[in-house]
Amino acid sequence: MYNYEALSDNDRAQMLDVIGVKSVEELYGSIPESARVNFLNLSEGADEIAAQKNLEKIAKMNKIDYLCFLGGGAKKRFIPPAIADLISRFEFLSCYTPYQAEISQGSLRVMYEFQSVICSIVNQDVSNASVYDGASACAEAILMASRLTKKRKVFVCEDINLNYLEVIKTYLWANDIELVIGKDTDDMELCAKLYQTPNRYGELKDVFKKNSKELIIACVDLMSCILYEPPKVDITVGDIQSFGVGLNFGGAYAGFISCRDEYKRQLPGRISGKTVDKSGKTAYCLTLQTREQHIRREKATSNICSNQALVAFIANLYARILGEKGLLKIAKMSYNNAHKLAEKLSELGFEVENEDFFDEFTLNVGCSEKFLEFMKENNILAGCKIDEKRILVSVSELNDDVEISEYISSAKKFSLIRIAQ
Repeated sequence: MYNYEALSDNDRAQMLDVIGVKSVEELYGSIPESARVNFLNLSEGADEIAAQKNLEKIAKMNKIDYLCFLGGGAKKRFIPPAIADLISRFEFLSCYTPYQAEISQGSLRVMYEFQSVICSIVNQDVSNASVYDGASACAEAILMASRLTKKRKVFVCEDINLNYLEVIKTYLWANDIELVIGKDTDDMELCAKLYQTPNRYGELKDVFKKNSKELIIACVDLMSCILYEPPKVDITVGDIQSFGVGLNFGGAYAGFISCRDEYKRQLPGRISGKTVDKSGKTAYCLTLQTREQHIRREKATSNICSNQALVAFIANLYARILGEKGLLKIAKMSYNNAHKLAEKLSELGFEVENEDFFDEFTLNVGCSEKFLEFMKENNILAGCKIDEKRILVSVSELNDDVEISEYISSAKKFSLIRIAQ
């Protein structure tokens, strides 16, 4: 492959001649002067060594050594280094859509294994090979429930992640499905009820009220399902970011949708199946093709034309590298660290509002903005603002005793300053 070469004056002249224009100025003649940018304030060109040094200098302006207690949908966790090495192999970076099973056995097997891991963790019969994220998983599950029940009204519990709720609203508006938001309802005309556990306040829920023939959808945290019994519901959805996927400035992540066997034909997204070929050898292929344009078009279960195969592969690797014992250990560490921090904060006089939580809890600090600003000045990202008084504190296996002690020490200083004022 030749190196990239810019157009020469001769190239431009030939292009202008073909389209019947005498000059570049004439080509852009219809654009008003007020809309034109005639000067770009760019620095002089630099060689690669100088450019690299300048970029390093700029990068050092970023502060990256904060202690992190942020969550609410994305969490900083330990990621085994082996994952980066394995996913960077060209077989996984270059593959796209495995329509031709003969040359896509590796990709299809990875998808199948991911589905198996999800089903095992959330205790469901069938899973798809991922969707875009947890928010789209929630919305797609509602559309799935509407097709199954033939009803066009859904209840969503008000304590769901607010970002998820915005995506749900967009999906339902476009599909003309009525949305009811609240604490609970006895409405008998629902296609489904959607709950999140742990919810956006970190509270765990395991009892979901069900009426008539509506379906129950639970949006879960995968890591919490390692330690707690997953909810027994019709459809289980969630995001897999906490399974080995870095924060990545907000993405890309991936979501999953899993369900009872009787609902599998309405699952959106790709599904990989396991079979045997004519020689009796194990083979994998895309199965239950109810999805998008290449099979059913207007009768498709979803407009999702792809999935997050590489991100799902990361989650699959994460689960396999750690194994059942490793996952349980990390879940227990996260739980213990969170409850240790919550207990110590309570002793300082802060109010922990949760009755039952896994690794995130709601903390009443009196003035959330002042508290978060003070903690940041002390090198701690202390949580996410919920409202004027409360924050959501998220704790993982990375927040060891040293970090917890630093959090408590800074929180104590904040309390003393407020008392003095």
